[in-house]
Amino acid sequence: MATPTPTLRPLSCWKSILRHSRQQKAATRSLTTYHKPAPLSKAPLPPPSQAPTRHVNRKLKVVPPPVSFAKVCKEPIKAFTEDQISILDPTGARSHLFSRTNTEAAKVGDILLVRLKTGDPFAGVCINIRRRGVDSAILLRNELTRVGVEMWYKIYSPNVEGIEVVQRREKRARRARLTYMRKPKHDMGSVQNIVLAYQRSRGALRGSGLDQQKKGGAKKKGKGRK
Repeated sequence: MATPTPTLRPLSCWKSILRHSRQQKAATRSLTTYHKPAPLSKAPLPPPSQAPTRHVNRKLKVVPPPVSFAKVCKEPIKAFTEDQISILDPTGARSHLFSRTNTEAAKVGDILLVRLKTGDPFAGVCINIRRRGVDSAILLRNELTRVGVEMWYKIYSPNVEGIEVVQRREKRARRARLTYMRKPKHDMGSVQNIVLAYQRSRGALRGSGLDQQKKGGAKKKGKGRK
């Protein structure tokens, strides 16, 4: 028995079949996307007396913004610094001692003596002055047992009882920081002898003042007895 041969269709027939399927798809799409608007209601309009009233605009209460702190205090850091300095230095003596406008202020190169409330006093050559408001400090250098020692002291520290100028530099220093004095060539060494001489002169002046007071008191007592 002979095998059946598959029937072959011409190319134009396949093109017509595809065209027909495309037309069917377009028709189904148009049917699905077709929209019919709803009919308008023919109900009568309400009379003007029953018409809804318009919304009346009422004035809202506007609360003003709070007062800006920037207007009250334009420079808060500066104000805080001045407040703290007034508390730590009520007399203003330390601020005047290290003020740039003061002609007799302490400068780098001077020998300063710092007296502390807790601990021994320390004297040395001032090689640096750091002006930072409340954080202002001085750097003193001295030699103890042939060893160079440097100490930072806060000017407005409550532990600092007083600062005295022992000896002033003869010539004005041309530098803001005398760090070259750390070298052996420029090192001033120990200033203990200069501090002792200063304390003796102060003690002698105090002693002469006390003697004069005693003599004046004795004279007053003698006049009272007469």
